[in-house]
Amino acid sequence: MEASKVIHAFYTDDEVLLDAVKAVKAKHHHIEEVFCPFPVHGLDKAMGLAPTRLAITSFMYGITGLSIAIWMTNYIMIQDWPQDIGGKPSFSWFENMPAFVPIMFELTVFFAAHLMVITFYMRSRIWPFKEAENPDPRTTDDHFLMEIPVHNNEEELTELLTNTGAVEINIVDKH
Repeated sequence: MEASKVIHAFYTDDEVLLDAVKAVKAKHHHIEEVFCPFPVHGLDKAMGLAPTRLAITSFMYGITGLSIAIWMTNYIMIQDWPQDIGGKPSFSWFENMPAFVPIMFELTVFFAAHLMVITFYMRSRIWPFKEAENPDPRTTDDHFLMEIPVHNNEEELTELLTNTGAVEINIVDKH
């Protein structure tokens, strides 16, 4: 596989970075990635990223947990081993549903939370023992890095990035 050249533009302020992303996108350049030490509000919209659908999956996972809780309480407490607890017979699940609300709530939260963590790690491709992908360790402390692919336009990109307030610009081979 052939290595491709990219420009790494470093910034020290999140507002300057946000303005730089808007300026680079306005000139119709593709931004491969932006590395930040903390989340920058509005960066996803400035980069033109599609909204996340993780909330929909979380809702579906919660519904799955609620369904399993309803099935489990019905099977365990009504069908398989009905018990007369405190003079309250178990004739139907619906009559005893108020007693099952904590179980339904807990399993809804349990399924949504645990399956969302697994989904997040799979979607982000974060596996155990995975090597870090940030190209410069300063991006975990106090610097922001914008990575832009180079297509025989190094001078144009360097000038544009300098005008946007980049404190350091490096052209590197990305493998």
